[in-house]
Amino acid sequence: MDILVALVAVALTAGSQAASPAIRDIDGRLHRPFEPADLPSVLVFLTTDCPISNGYAPEIQRLCAASAARGVGCLLLYEDARIDAAAVRRHLAAYRYAGVAAAVDGDRAIAAAARATITPEAAVVDRAGTVRYRGRIDNLYAELGRRRSAATIHDLRDAIDAVLSGRPVAASRTEALGCYIPPQPRRSEDSR
Repeated sequence: MDILVALVAVALTAGSQAASPAIRDIDGRLHRPFEPADLPSVLVFLTTDCPISNGYAPEIQRLCAASAARGVGCLLLYEDARIDAAAVRRHLAAYRYAGVAAAVDGDRAIAAAARATITPEAAVVDRAGTVRYRGRIDNLYAELGRRRSAATIHDLRDAIDAVLSGRPVAASRTEALGCYIPPQPRRSEDSR
């Protein structure tokens, strides 16, 4: 009877401590976005064919560079249904991304864990691995098809500042505008 109780306890403990998703970037480095090794990180979800994602490339680069200087990691997560590392490299070059890690989230594990559904959408993960912010980069887009001349609210930058200073994030959830993250490809479709 004691053995049965111990086995049930082990099974319950194992089930409640699911491993956080890990992903390899296009250069083969392993990233554990929800285990940030005592450094906060920014996750940016993109697709190559989303005009709003592509339009944000310069701002994403600025934010990632400024964040890196403050000890914050930045990871671009490509959510395209069937993209490979070569296509990611071409996209990075076309939009002049440099010095930012990029990975293909083919099974949508990172997007699902962060609850991201739109590209571009960003998440800020604190030193403990908690998503403290998820949403838009800023308010440049008032709505789909309607862009302001300049952003007046800088949600992602403000969230990074709050996390770095140990303050609560004022708006921990905002609505991103862009393109929906496509559903995970089905295995049966892949084999056809």
